[in-house]
Amino acid sequence: MRKWIFLAFLALAAIALAVSTGVFLQPHPQSDSKTQVETTAPKTEIPSQSDNAAVASEKPINAPQIDPQKLLGHIQALNFRRYTTAERDRTRQYLTKSLKTWGWKPKLQRFGKGVNVIATRKGTNPEAGTVLVAAHYDTVFVSPGADDNGSGVAVILEAARLFASHPTPRTLQLVFFDEEELGLRGSLAFTANKANLKQLQDVIVMDMVGYACYTAGCQKYPEGLPVTPPTDKGDFLAVVGDAEHLPLLEAFKKSAQPGLPSVLTLPVPFKGALTPDVLRSDHAPFWYHGIGAVLVSDTANLRTPHYHRPTDTPATLDHPFFQGSAQIIINAITLLLT
Repeated sequence: MRKWIFLAFLALAAIALAVSTGVFLQPHPQSDSKTQVETTAPKTEIPSQSDNAAVASEKPINAPQIDPQKLLGHIQALNFRRYTTAERDRTRQYLTKSLKTWGWKPKLQRFGKGVNVIATRKGTNPEAGTVLVAAHYDTVFVSPGADDNGSGVAVILEAARLFASHPTPRTLQLVFFDEEELGLRGSLAFTANKANLKQLQDVIVMDMVGYACYTAGCQKYPEGLPVTPPTDKGDFLAVVGDAEHLPLLEAFKKSAQPGLPSVLTLPVPFKGALTPDVLRSDHAPFWYHGIGAVLVSDTANLRTPHYHRPTDTPATLDHPFFQGSAQIIINAITLLLT
């Protein structure tokens, strides 16, 4: 995940608040403005300090349940650096072999020195559109990237297993992007092909969903935040979307069922045009094309000390949080596919 991305998400809150209320909020000299913050959380979670707080949906979702052992098994299988051509080729072999095991027919999209892996399962209604679930599989040079972004890759693989024989009205497409760490090259190549955007309705991009911290002050925020942060603990899952596609964020609010991590939704105005740092992950190219997309993240370097370091390993993930995050994402995919 690109450095400082979540910092920019939070810094947009004042802009959104000013737009929605007509009141201009003076930013702190060391920070930008920030978007409106909304949070959904189970009643047993840490009490929110924000007026925008809401409890998790009590209405059950008929979603398939993740298998924690399979989820963590993918993390262990991908416990190596995925930076060089040979390392990324090894990763693609694992991805394609896994997809074929569950009946998918993966295809490769080559661009420059990169290769995206794409798999599609048709829906029962050809006119219902497509839901795309994506994550980048490459890492930076020094890190094995268990959180960044083995965690996102593992969730896609679990979704592939769960939805392979689970018919839904909408089509489900899975994409593993290459070279995100080199400037979003994989997602830019994917969206440059207009055929890939046909019938595309909603996009979920995962970039680090496996780390949590529970001590006071372990979750960082920009100084001068114009709203009260919901917590100073890093035990929530952040979902960032453009303000023009709020139903996509709403699906994640409904997916925060009791017993799962809290969900913090951040609607970003003007597709991040006022703060370019907000565009540093694979959701951004879809925004450029007017397609609703969300970034799902554990907030990266504002929470984890292992960001882009050799210590980003399976041992430093928070397994219960990771499993809960995965289930939230599966819940949201279920809602969006119907």
